Amino acid sequence: MNSAAPSSEDFQALLASHRIWGALDAAVLADFSAQWEHQGTSEGLLLLSQGRLFSRLGMVMAGAVDLLDPDLGQAVRLQRGELFGFGATPARHLTTWQATAATDGAVAWLAPTELARLCLAHDALEYHFPSLPSATDMAHGEGEAPGEIGLRLNRLATPVRTLLRRPPVSLSPDTPIREVASHMREQRVSSVLLVENGKLMGLVTDRDLRNRVLAEQLDPALPVRGIATLAPHTLQAHSPTFEAMLLMARANIHHVPVMDGAQLVGMVTATDLAEQQSTSAVVLAGEIHKQTTAAGLAQTTTRLKALQRHLADADASAYSTGHIVTAITDAVTVRLIQLAEERLGPAPVDYVWVAAGSQARSEQTALSDQDNCLVLADDYDEALHGIWFREFSRYVCDGLAACGYIHCPGEMMAMTEKWRQPRARWAEYFRQWVDTPEPMALMLTCVFFDLRAIHGRAELLDTLRHEVLENTRGNSLFLAHMVGNALKHRPPLGLFGTIARIRGGDHAGTIDLKHTGIVPIVDLARLFALAGAVAAVNTHDRLEMVAVAGAAGEVSPQSARDLREALEFISKLRIRHQARQMAQGQAPDNFLALEELSNFERSHLKEAFSVVHTVQGVLGQRYQAGRF
Repeated sequence: MNSAAPSSEDFQALLASHRIWGALDAAVLADFSAQWEHQGTSEGLLLLSQGRLFSRLGMVMAGAVDLLDPDLGQAVRLQRGELFGFGATPARHLTTWQATAATDGAVAWLAPTELARLCLAHDALEYHFPSLPSATDMAHGEGEAPGEIGLRLNRLATPVRTLLRRPPVSLSPDTPIREVASHMREQRVSSVLLVENGKLMGLVTDRDLRNRVLAEQLDPALPVRGIATLAPHTLQAHSPTFEAMLLMARANIHHVPVMDGAQLVGMVTATDLAEQQSTSAVVLAGEIHKQTTAAGLAQTTTRLKALQRHLADADASAYSTGHIVTAITDAVTVRLIQLAEERLGPAPVDYVWVAAGSQARSEQTALSDQDNCLVLADDYDEALHGIWFREFSRYVCDGLAACGYIHCPGEMMAMTEKWRQPRARWAEYFRQWVDTPEPMALMLTCVFFDLRAIHGRAELLDTLRHEVLENTRGNSLFLAHMVGNALKHRPPLGLFGTIARIRGGDHAGTIDLKHTGIVPIVDLARLFALAGAVAAVNTHDRLEMVAVAGAAGEVSPQSARDLREALEFISKLRIRHQARQMAQGQAPDNFLALEELSNFERSHLKEAFSVVHTVQGVLGQRYQAGRF
């Protein structure tokens, strides 16, 4: 032991009072304390170099350590008890952040193998080290070797091109079916891409051969184009893997052609994704599409909470987690719609089922209610068609409720007649809300300006959205009222910039991550999107488009990027908080105790809140001056 380090008794006392290690009993702590290597430090001593692979976990015992955040380009000062290095740095970084002794003092080092063993023996610690394999993973043989734990990639973010194993296997659409089957057998592939004049025309899978040829006793000498899936869904090679997972889950498909611009470069399959982590969304979506009753769907969706926990354990971004969890909601909704049409027969007029709120924005978690509506074609006649759509919407909304998506307390659902109207009536709604922005209109605006088509004739919504954005662009009166509405939810910052906790009630001592953290950013992004006629619905995407194109000059590109980063950080805390609650058998909520966070995380949370506070302050001044 270095002479500058505290005594063994002092070190055990530090562990016993630590926010993480203090959860261990005395006997475990005594053994655990002996596993640490102590090192005295002098001011300026380099402890970890930027870019080196993870090797060990560090903890400040005395003095202070400066940790350089490569994303922000600035240092964060760590005090006694703070952790750094292996398992403590955000998992999107595979290498260490530079750590330098800020003062004379001492640090303690722990080997990755010891940390992994401790987490496996004590489930409560897994939450604090999400990049490590869980006990469940290890029990099923899915964990990495201890020396490789720190190298695990967040594969959800890796480009789709990394999944491509071979050049694309392609044939002409005029190839006889028999030759296609022979070629698939020779190439040992489950699908073939159909290319004509250098352009992708379609694809054929082994399932197509079974269902459309053998089962129908079709002549195998016919051209394959007759059984192909034409104009298939595609992905760009640079797209993150989670988008492939998302597409397969939403569309219930297992093969996706991959493009590099306009050039076909390969195919990614569900089997490829099965070899990646966090692919249970694809499996779950497949199970959803197999269900034949609402009760069966309700049973299947009980696995949604486990999916969110799995994504949190994999340290998936909040952006990808929101999209993946929402994709399951989309799949459930589509299957309920299909079951309803099987019961009632085909719809008498065209319609589009539309998601609103967090589902529309692809920002759902396992704790979500339902917001939806129906936009009907203008040839809808209540006397002729009303009964069908009443029964249809009731079946779907009640089915969603049975699957855990509770009925909207404000009845903003398709089963409510007011929100089940022809397109022309919806256009009137939006004109009224924009032209007369009273409080109720602003509340409805916040829900129904975030819309996304789920099933049906999407053009009904697309044309409506275009009209709405044209009406809101440059509408100073409406936008001024939207500013006032966006300032109602404030981040929890006290007089001197400290994080203010809830003072009374059931959640005293906590902060509301949703209503004082996420909602203010969602409201601001919606405002900027309406001001700049930005068609994106997802909050992250809105802010990204605003940062690139601007929003009628209402926010700087840097502020838009800062808000986007703040949203990701706060949302990630919320997802991890809910995952920990579900792992402990508790109902997930949005109320976080600051004691769950390290000083490092608290510092970043305060910065995130400050970003929101600053943007709101600028908008508030302009709103009061009438300059919006």
